[in-house]
Amino acid sequence: MNSLLSLAYRAAGGLATLATLATRVAPQGEGKLLRALVARRDIAARFAAWGRDGRDRTRPLLWMHAPSVGEGLQARPVLELMRARRPDVQLAYTFFSPSAEPLARSLAVDFSDYLPFDTAVGARIALDALQPTALVYAKLDVWPTLTGEARRRGVRLGLISGTVSPESSRGGAVARALLHDAYAALDAVGAVSSDDAARLIALGAVASRVRETGDTRYDQVAARARGVDRRSPLLMPLRASPSASDTALTARPTVVAGSTWPADERVLLPAWEAVRRAVVGGRLIIAPHEPTPTHLQAIEQWGRTHGIALTRLGAPGQEHAEVVLVDRVGVLGELYALATVAFVGGGFHDAGLHSVLEPAAFGAPVLFGPRFMNARDAAQLQSCGGGVSIARIDDAIDVLSRWLIDPAARERAGRKARAMVEAGAGAAERSFFLVDALLG
Repeated sequence: MNSLLSLAYRAAGGLATLATLATRVAPQGEGKLLRALVARRDIAARFAAWGRDGRDRTRPLLWMHAPSVGEGLQARPVLELMRARRPDVQLAYTFFSPSAEPLARSLAVDFSDYLPFDTAVGARIALDALQPTALVYAKLDVWPTLTGEARRRGVRLGLISGTVSPESSRGGAVARALLHDAYAALDAVGAVSSDDAARLIALGAVASRVRETGDTRYDQVAARARGVDRRSPLLMPLRASPSASDTALTARPTVVAGSTWPADERVLLPAWEAVRRAVVGGRLIIAPHEPTPTHLQAIEQWGRTHGIALTRLGAPGQEHAEVVLVDRVGVLGELYALATVAFVGGGFHDAGLHSVLEPAAFGAPVLFGPRFMNARDAAQLQSCGGGVSIARIDDAIDVLSRWLIDPAARERAGRKARAMVEAGAGAAERSFFLVDALLG
């Protein structure tokens, strides 16, 4: 990184330092920013305590960082293989977004917590406590200050399931110059595809260290779909009837809408109003991406306005409700097992489309909004016929009607969706070997 850009990044680091100071005074709140600040309060003490009481310095340690849930799902299968095959290795996992907290708690790792902000002090806090043998990032985010400090300490560095959208802002000249040294420091890079490999090399990764390994999320979602407990306390009350067999789990026509934002709901909910009477026993399960009280109340008000029987997940009468509103996080991956059809949110929102792989793994055809060009999986799903992008309410009405009323059309699309996921399996194994080599 040249001196001017280094100075600019240090200036940005000043903002990170201010954010660190803000953690001491930030009030409790439902917004993601406030939650992220409050969660980092006393983070230095938490890292130091584990470093003192939990770190066994006679053993190697793998530190994996995944900013949010999607990246966490890419890290998870590698961590599971490492735990099973290398019991001598301690495992640490960090994340950035509050939405990743439930996933972090579910991982079989020795230590997990938020990543400190990318400052020199934050990097030293984490590295002093963890003393990692290797630090591996998932997907794309490679933090320059942390990477540089880890490199100076001799920590081996890697990236798995690496992918870069052709439209990524990282392709700009300033971003490439700012991040070049961090990507060049990586000792091993596993790219999702050959195109991703080329773009990672353009960002600074050394060509001889890059290999095509695939996307580990395919293994993760396929395994989760195979292992879902269809008689769990979550799913059992929502089955077609108390005596329904496992194969009849989706006997009631059900649209599971996952990770929705208000912009998605402005298309989905009117479409549901239009198709609901044509679908006998039809049901909508809707899981907002951020189930804040304000968001949930707005959907409940919609239900009351239109005379729709709506209840929250787990409430009395949920088995008979036409709309079930999910007021918690961490359960969507299991709820997709109920989907006759899935709607994945984010495609009408600036945040971008959320994962279409989870419902596809259950054989559910998937609808999503028009902003999916940065989502490689969604583009592939539409190309193979397992998913459809919609831009307007009329589009949603047309596709929902076709898939909910015509079982043959729905099943054809669902088979194509599941086949795409199964074809992508095997990346976890390849990524494990890449990471294992970093541990020496």
